[in-house]
Order: sequence, then structure tokens, then C-alpha cells
Amino acid sequence: MSPAYDTREKYERWHIRICARCGRQAAKAANWSDGPICRTCFDKATRTHGSCPGCRSERLLPGRDASGMPVCRDCAGITRDFSCDRCRVEGPLLAGRLCHRCTLTDRLSALLDDGTGRIHPPLAPLFDRMLTMQRTKSGLAWLTRAQPRALLQDLAKGRLALTHEAFQQLPNWRTAAHLRDILMQCGVLPAVDRQLLLFERWLTGHLAAVADPEHTRVLHRFATWHQLRKLRAKAGKGPLGNSPAYAARQQLIQAGSFLTWLTVRGALLEHCRQPDLDAWHSEKYAARRPGKTFLNWCMKTGRMPVLTVPVRSTGNPAPMGQPHRIAALRHLVTDETVPLRSRIAGSLILLYAQPVSRIVRLTIDDILHDGDHTLLRLGEPPTPVPEPLAGLLRAYLEDRPNMTTAANPASRWLFPGRRAGQAMDPGTLRDLLQKIGIPAQSGRTAAIRQLVLQMPPPVVAQALGYHHNSTTRIAAEAGSPWSGYAPGDHSR
Repeated sequence: MSPAYDTREKYERWHIRICARCGRQAAKAANWSDGPICRTCFDKATRTHGSCPGCRSERLLPGRDASGMPVCRDCAGITRDFSCDRCRVEGPLLAGRLCHRCTLTDRLSALLDDGTGRIHPPLAPLFDRMLTMQRTKSGLAWLTRAQPRALLQDLAKGRLALTHEAFQQLPNWRTAAHLRDILMQCGVLPAVDRQLLLFERWLTGHLAAVADPEHTRVLHRFATWHQLRKLRAKAGKGPLGNSPAYAARQQLIQAGSFLTWLTVRGALLEHCRQPDLDAWHSEKYAARRPGKTFLNWCMKTGRMPVLTVPVRSTGNPAPMGQPHRIAALRHLVTDETVPLRSRIAGSLILLYAQPVSRIVRLTIDDILHDGDHTLLRLGEPPTPVPEPLAGLLRAYLEDRPNMTTAANPASRWLFPGRRAGQAMDPGTLRDLLQKIGIPAQSGRTAAIRQLVLQMPPPVVAQALGYHHNSTTRIAAEAGSPWSGYAPGDHSR
């Protein structure tokens, strides 16, 4: 409340009104022809563009006509001018009567100045990328934070080298990772898999925290010669998802825990015995199971005797019942109150038995159009998409989320993430599905079991991207009459 008003009653008398558009009681931002306008409705009005039904001009439509349709300020009788003093584009204005894009231009120009009054040449692609973003407001919000501003200034002045090695050493790693992602997307930095970079950074900190030097030496060799080699090979074939890096972290954590446990037990790795392994796995089996990779590596490289790693079945959750699955599918394709992204992802699980980790790796190039038919490339040949799901998929392609900032303006991911060039995190998508009552694991299990009951398992495997051994095993467990159907070409 302003100091000019000594009581709340006086403030409310002057500023609080019933908004003519939303009906809420709030501070007024404007008084227009249709009445007092609150800040929320004012902001929405100054971002509404289109064809004015009154004068047929394409421009900002902040006003309302008698029927409530958006109209331009001239037709609405609004005297306020919404044109930017520099570019003359109508929209919300900031200090100096400049639009968001012109304001962003000025702030970026100042931050990226190399000291000569010009933008540091290597950062010109970053400058262009941010100015072409659809939601310039998000770019301005990002630049209000001290850490991004400091990083940009250090890059422009040459205090921070434009290399991945320099970014790996920065303490504020979240901000640094986001900026590095954008720099890779616009070609300023060479493209390196983001998950691989994050794992390497995590690895450095994790090894530094290990107290025993001998443990550090063994863990470093395991990470270097086994984990990093596998991750780099996998990244060479395509972007790493979150799952491989997460699995590698869990393997290393459990490896360190096992070495510490052995030390407390009074044993050395090279003298480990079968009772030691049995005792280690007798407690917290599910949590300690990732350590199996380290144990096998130690045996293979002669760092411990060849022993038997205990195996215990943990089992998958019970699948959804078929009536429940069909009801959930019907809900997804008909309920328009559910976000479209969640409807599409849930349908891919319940109809095509796709795991969340694979759904987030789909691209818009995997959606094929053949005349009036829509196909989805999950395997070979591509799988037909029935209506109404095909219609939902086409609508979703026209308005994918996370496409309006500098991070992903031209993303090919079907489910773009918030990070530059990255797909949506599987855990995030899994949480969204959980909120609408779609259990990803049991839903997928129900779908694949039903599919192998309806057609030969090798056919299901080929169409949906499964290995035929997996679908054959599932068919046998489900009692499928097709369980003995051999894979291969049966056309002759």
C-alpha cells in the first residue's frame, strides 16, 4: 500500500474495483469503455492480436465490443497508445515506452558488449537466438537474475572461456548448464550430450567426497573404463536420456557403499568371499541391486574373486484390468479438461504399450501422414493411429508446449523439454500421468499383455519396437495361443 494512503480503506476506495471482464475484486489497471480492468485482464488484453471485427485490421485487440468480442483500441474508444516508440509494434510496454523485444535488445546489447560498444562476435548467434524467441517476456525474466547476467558479461569480456571445460568448473552449475545448452543449440559451443556433461560434473564431485584413497582409485577406474566408455558410445548413436546417466550414478553410489561396507566388515575387495556377497544382498536388495554392475566389472578385471551375485525377483506391479484400461483410454480421448500433452502420452502407453522413457524420445518425424491416415513410427512398418487419437495428435503437433522461449524454438522432439535441445524428462512426464490417474508401468504391462493375446508376439515386437524375446516371454506368461509362433518372415 502506498504511503500516500494512511488507511487501507482509503486505498481500496481509490483503487479496488470489480473487474468488468473477470468479475474479480482487484486493483484496477485501467478504466476502459467496458469498465474497470484488473491487472490480469489488462495483461491478457495487451497480448491479444488478431483481425478486428469492427475495422478488419490486423492489430492489437485490447478492447471489447457490445457482444464481448475483442476489438482494436480505435473501435473500442480506448485512448491509450500501445505502440512501441521504437518499432511501432503494438503490445505491452515497459520503461521508455518500449516493447518487450526492444527492451530485450537493449539489455542483451549491454550485457554482451565486449567493451568496444559492439556485441562480442562469437556471441552474435546467441543474441539473434534470444531476439527471435516467441515469448520475449521469459527472456527478460531470465535476465533479471544475477547469475545469468554475470555469466553473459564474463563471456563477452573474455573473463570466461567459451569452452565446455570452462563451464564444467562453474559453481552455479544449473544456470551454467542452461546457458551452455542454449549456446550449443545456436552453434556457439560444439554439441556434446547434455546428460553426459552432467554425469561428468557429478562424477568429479562424487569422487572428491570419497574419504578412502584406495576406494577413490577403484571407483575412478570403474567410472572411466566402464561407465563413461558406455555412456559415450551410447551418446554417439543418439541423445542420451535421463535413464542411462541415472543408472550410472546409482551403480557408482552402490559401488562406493559396498566398498565401505566391506571395510567396516574387516574385509578387502581382493579377499571378498561368497558369504560377504550374500550378506550384502540380504538387506535392502532392491536399493543395492545396481551394484551388480560394479561387482561383475571387478570380477572380470581380477579385482575380486569370481563369485555368484545373488539374484532375487522383485516382480512388476500387477497390470491394470482390461476394463480399467479401456475406460482410461476412453477418458483420455474424450475429456478435454485434461492437458493435451498428457492425453497423448497416456494413450501411447495404454494403446501401444510404450514405456515413458521411449515416449519422450519420439520426434515429430515419427508422426507420418499418408493421405487421410496418420501413422506412428514405433517399429517397422509404422503403426496406424486410429481416430480420435489421430485428431488429437494432429492438434498437438500444431501447439506443442515449451516452444516459445530461446531454448526450443525449433525442437523436433514430440515432447520438448524446458532445457535447450532436450526432450522432456521421463520422470516429469510420469508425474503428469500420475496426476491424471494413469499408472505408467501397470498400464504398459496391461497393454502389451493384451496385444500379445490378440496377435503373434513377433509381429507385436516388430510393430512396437520390442525385442521378440520379450514379447514371446510375455505371451507365454499370459497364456497366449500365439506363444509358440516363431519370429521371421512368414510370407511364403
